[in-house]
Amino acid sequence: MNKKLARIIAAALLLAVAIVIEHHVALPLWQLLLIYLVPYLIVGYDTLWEAAEGIAEGELLDEDFLMSIATLGALGIGFLPGAESQFPEAVFVMLFFQLGELFEEYAEGRSRRAISHLMEIRPDTTHVRRGGEVVEVPSEEVSVGDTMVIRPGERVPLDGIVTEGRSSLNTVALTGESVPRGVTVEDEVLSGCVNVSGLLEARVTKSFSDSTASRIIKLVEESAEHKSRSETFITRFARVYTPIVVGVAVLLAIIPPLLSGDFSGHFATWLYRALTFLVVSCPCALVISIPLTFFAGIGGASREGILIKGANYIDRLAKTGIVVLDKTGTLTKGVFEVNAVHPVAQDERHLLHLAAHVERFSTHPIAASLREAYPGEQDDCSVEQIEEIAGEGVTAVVNGQKVAVGNSTLMERIGAKWHPCDHVGTIVHVAIDGVYAGHIVVSDAIKPDAREAMDALRQAGIARSVMLTGDH
Repeated sequence: MNKKLARIIAAALLLAVAIVIEHHVALPLWQLLLIYLVPYLIVGYDTLWEAAEGIAEGELLDEDFLMSIATLGALGIGFLPGAESQFPEAVFVMLFFQLGELFEEYAEGRSRRAISHLMEIRPDTTHVRRGGEVVEVPSEEVSVGDTMVIRPGERVPLDGIVTEGRSSLNTVALTGESVPRGVTVEDEVLSGCVNVSGLLEARVTKSFSDSTASRIIKLVEESAEHKSRSETFITRFARVYTPIVVGVAVLLAIIPPLLSGDFSGHFATWLYRALTFLVVSCPCALVISIPLTFFAGIGGASREGILIKGANYIDRLAKTGIVVLDKTGTLTKGVFEVNAVHPVAQDERHLLHLAAHVERFSTHPIAASLREAYPGEQDDCSVEQIEEIAGEGVTAVVNGQKVAVGNSTLMERIGAKWHPCDHVGTIVHVAIDGVYAGHIVVSDAIKPDAREAMDALRQAGIARSVMLTGDH
């Protein structure tokens, strides 16, 4: 793209120089043509080459052919008897056509970068257990049925079923949900998720090309090629319009001189008129403006972090009456906050105090919310024997008391008689020395501008809004 931009700038400067020379220096017409050919070829050589390839392959009916024949006609008009040269016009038409192509490449480049970022969810290598050893191999070479080893912090490379271990998976890249999902033996793991805590071994169930992450990337790449109805119309229009215009121009150059009875005397005049017709019939505004408008829209949206998969989706957006929104990270911050504390015997502060101590070293987002709710947890309390149980919670000895903080599965493991909560959110249960002590409600926080965004959508004509969420 930088090369094309440099060509456009250089051609524009040389065009300005050529115009100055034409107005201040008396030169023969052929010398002026040579001067204008420099910026014309600099900016348009690739269009001419594409048109030539189309002719060689029998495909004359595209925008490159239309632009080439129109601009070459403009360059040639001035050599006819009694005609005025139109060299600047030829360069201007090619210059603006290439400017439209530049904006198109810019928008496509942003889409490709977005796709490249998306491809980070798919690891290129996989740790596989073979012959009693764990070896790292390219993901494409892993077969269905192989056992892959996923270490804490690694991204799941392929879809599979857990055969050994338990852990929590961060599925935000696939679902947008920031609450890690607990997995154990016989649970399914999908490529693109991140293993948060425990070591996992899983039997591969899908090949690299059929994995969830690969299919997501393929869908985005293919959908980026979808054109709008307007762009499709322009393509069809050019295929019909171009041969009609060229045919009429040929007939205009030949039939009137033949009918006049003096072919040689009138041919030059009618050839000039045919070329003029050819130049003015070139639908530059349509060919340039419609794709440019859609690509500018896609580029503008991408700067705001919105990936529109193709121009046809912009067409559909203009007619949208219902909008469906993800919740986590879209309407909400994707950051958890403590919303309620329900102790059984202790006061709320003491329950939070114990939970924050136990979760002191955990990387789980819920643990971070508990520490945020009790910022004074770095006190003189003794915290020992911290044990994180993947997919269940954390236990520790705090000032001599065995404290367990986690989900209902952990409570049942230690024999604590927990009870459910009516509040919406993630329920974090706490037990002290095996006795249930209460629970803490943690939930996502609504973004401060969510209401404003929904009001703006309604003002834009959205009649109904729907929220999708995996929460309670």
